[in-house]
Amino acid sequence: MNRNQIEGNWKQLKGKVKQQWGKLTDDQLDIIEGKRDELAGKIQEAYGCSQEEAEKQISNWEKTQKDFNRH
Repeated sequence: MNRNQIEGNWKQLKGKVKQQWGKLTDDQLDIIEGKRDELAGKIQEAYGCSQEEAEKQISNWEKTQKDFNRH
């Protein structure tokens, strides 16, 4: 899944993001609008992890989104 796929499918992916990172609020997810760097920043804030860890979590999560990987 690439950056354009995340942004283009954000409405569908938002629920899956919420399942993965439950500390993120709906308002935060609306602000993120599928922007990977914004998502990483919000994960860092909510979970107190490094940027590198947040990026790693996102990359691992992207690999599990098989439905969107095919598009």
